[in-house]
Amino acid sequence: MVLGEGLAGDKRSLRKSLLATRRGLSTTEWQQKSVQICGHLQSDPVFRQAQTVLAYFSIRQEVDLSSLWSIAKNWGFSRCVEQSLVWHQWSPNATLPLQTGAYGILEPHPAAPVLSPQEVDLILLPCVACDRQGYRLGYGGGFYDRCLAAPDWASTPTIGIVFDFAYLPNLPTDPWDQPLQAVCTETGLYRR
Repeated sequence: MVLGEGLAGDKRSLRKSLLATRRGLSTTEWQQKSVQICGHLQSDPVFRQAQTVLAYFSIRQEVDLSSLWSIAKNWGFSRCVEQSLVWHQWSPNATLPLQTGAYGILEPHPAAPVLSPQEVDLILLPCVACDRQGYRLGYGGGFYDRCLAAPDWASTPTIGIVFDFAYLPNLPTDPWDQPLQAVCTETGLYRR
């Protein structure tokens, strides 16, 4: 049986297994795969045309997108505020320092300019796994699902960022899971 095939495995055990595989990547392999993924993103027409892109700061050996920060875009990153994500503008030259948030993730300073959904052209989402239907497996907090379920975000293009070993045929899903429009791995960018 292929890992993630059908609904046989529950999200918790699947997440644990995939995170262990991700931790097992050597630093060199992690960096090489991250660079390949960034290359696919830079070639994508949706990414190239986007002026304001929401992204993430890598933790737990997620795909590292930091090589993209030098591209002339308006970059946005989230802060966790209670059970919601608030998106703030950030650049490598920002005068306000990044802060470590409640989950140990770097976040923009609360005084950094807030981005509204109408300003955003693309969202790059961190994933533990994605499937061919565009569903993602995250860490289980539901922050991105709540954000993407809001009507203001419904038409914003989304790309899940994941290593190829975690791009699976099917994931277990719940009614609140929000499918993404595309998934990018080191082997390419795949649209639903």
